[in-house]
Amino acid sequence: MRFNSPITLGELAKKLGLSYVGASEHVVSGLNEIHRVEEGDLVFVDHPKYYEKALSSAATTILINKDVECPEGKGLLISEDPFADYNAIARMFLPPVFEGSKRGENAWVSPEAQVHSTAVIGARSRIGAGSVIKAGVVIGDDVVIGEGCTIHPNAVIGGDAFYYKKRPTGYDKMYTCGGVEIGDDVEIGALSSVDRGVSATTRIGAGSKLDNLVHIGHDTLVGEHCLFAAQVGIAGCVQIGNHVILWGQVGVPSDITIGDGAVVLGQSGVSKDIEGGKTYFGSPASEAREKFKELALIRKIPQIIEKLG
Repeated sequence: MRFNSPITLGELAKKLGLSYVGASEHVVSGLNEIHRVEEGDLVFVDHPKYYEKALSSAATTILINKDVECPEGKGLLISEDPFADYNAIARMFLPPVFEGSKRGENAWVSPEAQVHSTAVIGARSRIGAGSVIKAGVVIGDDVVIGEGCTIHPNAVIGGDAFYYKKRPTGYDKMYTCGGVEIGDDVEIGALSSVDRGVSATTRIGAGSKLDNLVHIGHDTLVGEHCLFAAQVGIAGCVQIGNHVILWGQVGVPSDITIGDGAVVLGQSGVSKDIEGGKTYFGSPASEAREKFKELALIRKIPQIIEKLG
C-alpha cells in the first residue's frame, strides 16, 4: 500500500510512541509484506528467523522487535509488538469505513457495464466497460475489474485476507489494506471468492476463467488465460504463470510457484513449486505419467504378498 502522503521516520515514530534508528527525515512512502516490498516501503518482522530477510529486503524501513545495526540507507522502528504496530500504521493511512449503501465512496462503474441492482460495490472500486456483475455479487474496497468481465451470482471479490498471528489469548487479525485487480475478459463463477492483498494486490490476469466455488487467497498472482475448475483452492502468496489449468478440487498452499502451461489433474495437492509445460497428479502432486505408474505398481502389492506368503 502506498501512502497518499509520505511520512518521515521521526514523525511516524512519534505517532506510534516508538524509538527509531536512522535519520529523522528518512521517508516512509508505503508499507507491504515481505513478499512484495519495494523501495520506500515499511515491512514488519517479529521473529529471529526472518530478521535477516527483512533487513536485506527492498524495504527501506523495518519495524522490528530487536535492537540491531541499521543497514545503510534504511531506518528502523523498534517495537515490542511489530504486528500490532504494523496494523496501527495501516489503519492510520487507510481507516476502515463501513458503507451502508450499495455503492461505496469514490466507486466508479463504466456506463457500458451492467450491474445487477442487488450487487454491492465497495469504496474506490472500478468496473470497466462491457463487464457484467450479476445478482448478489459483493465487490469489496479497492477492487479494479477490467473490461468485458463476467462475475456470476454471489461471488465475493475483495474480501479480507486470511492472515492471523497466534497469541496465547487467540488469533489477532492482520488488517487488510491491499486490493484486487481483475484483468480484461475474466470470468468468475458463482460463489467464488478472491481475497484482497494484505497490503499489496491480488491479481487475476486477462482472459482467465474461474468456475464456481473457486477460492483465490490474498496476494496471489494468477497469470493470463488460466482455467480453474470448481472447488479449486489457492492459498495466499502463490504465483501462477500463464495458461495454467487446475482441474476440480486442486489445492495449492502458500508460497508456491506454478510455471506457465502447467496442468494439474483433479483432486491433486501441490506441495512444492512445479515446472511449466507438464501435467501433474496426486497428493503430493508429481508428473502424472510417473504417478500413474506408481499407482499401478501399488495395486500389484497384494498379489506380490500373496505369492511370497
